Amino acid sequence: MSKAANTRLTILKKAFDLVYKQGFQATSIDDIIATTQVTKGAFFYHFKNKDEMGLAMINELMYPGMLKVMVEPLLAAKNPAEEVYLMMQNILLKQPMFDVKYGCPAVNLIEEMAPLNIQFNQILCKLFNEWQKAISQVFKQGKMAGTIKSNIDEKQVAYFIMAGYSGIRNMGKMLGPACYKAYLSELKIYLNQL
Repeated sequence: MSKAANTRLTILKKAFDLVYKQGFQATSIDDIIATTQVTKGAFFYHFKNKDEMGLAMINELMYPGMLKVMVEPLLAAKNPAEEVYLMMQNILLKQPMFDVKYGCPAVNLIEEMAPLNIQFNQILCKLFNEWQKAISQVFKQGKMAGTIKSNIDEKQVAYFIMAGYSGIRNMGKMLGPACYKAYLSELKIYLNQL
């Protein structure tokens, strides 16, 4: 990796850490520069403004990372209820990049930036659309295989699961990981009824 590419990646990683803990609007370019020890000129060499950097952070760090833990585990799923449950258990309890007290970085950005910036809205929609499609596809395949009831609407099931995830990640900020375990217990019951 070239020095310029390494500098750019360092800026994105440090910005992600700050944005995750403080929020996008509360994180300044000066905060990012202070943690990366790059010059302001180096920052502006790579990004014309903070919004461009934020979009790159989502595209280049968050999107691939979240696809790896939220979508890829479902691509070859044979048992929809079990594998969706395991994916949720993994992202709630086993992912070191997700800190309970800060919630989900994507959900946080949706709440903070999606209503304010159309570009943030579109790129965050892209991530959640990929997740929704993966969950829907798993249940569609389960219907075809006869392991899931034929009368379920897989898209509605996906939205319900995703809404539960978003809500419990936010509740976890206040209540800690115990609420994740309660959610997962109820999720398992729900999934096994499909």
